[in-house]
Amino acid sequence: MIDRKAILEAVEEHRKDKVPLEHYRSLLGQHAPQEMAEGSSCPYDEAEKFFDVVLMGKHYFVSYPEGIITMEDGTECQDMHMMTLILRYLENAKPMEPTGSNISYRDISGGNHYFKTFEGRCLKRLAFSFGHNPEGFKKAMAAVGAEPVKGGDLAYRFRFVGNRYVTAILWLADEEFPPEAQVLFDENVLSVFDAEDLAVVGDVFISELKAYTK
Repeated sequence: MIDRKAILEAVEEHRKDKVPLEHYRSLLGQHAPQEMAEGSSCPYDEAEKFFDVVLMGKHYFVSYPEGIITMEDGTECQDMHMMTLILRYLENAKPMEPTGSNISYRDISGGNHYFKTFEGRCLKRLAFSFGHNPEGFKKAMAAVGAEPVKGGDLAYRFRFVGNRYVTAILWLADEEFPPEAQVLFDENVLSVFDAEDLAVVGDVFISELKAYTK
């Protein structure tokens, strides 16, 4: 029997995701491409009119001013959360080099308010995705060119998008304790992302890391 309620809920969720995407697509042409390229550290091809955005080691090509996002294989991206995040990054990023200093989610304005969401979508998901699979974690981090750093049982610093960096710290599960995780952000994320964005950042990078383990 067809679950009409589930279908309607899925359609409504799709609609809600599409609204912000179309909004940020409509805003893209209001920004000068060279200014966006400078702020985001994402090259702009003047002849072909697209940005080359590197996110988690993969290239995404964003047409200007339409905001259509194409992946490396030439197909159009279908992940609305990722597309919205990429467009917000291009439109909001200000020129700022990585500082090398990290901040936690709670250090960000609004971080305390959204922390439960971030904890569930990011910290717990990261912990239980890799806390029993250290080799998978290492494999995924190698795939995105991450740098091992000190912290927990395993910790890596990696480029999330443009020149914005994230550090993922993992404490592996043992007989007494469940796995735990922490996510830190280079201070230069504050020049582009807010607390709500960073919850999506965590969601996106964990999904990408999991894909690299397959």
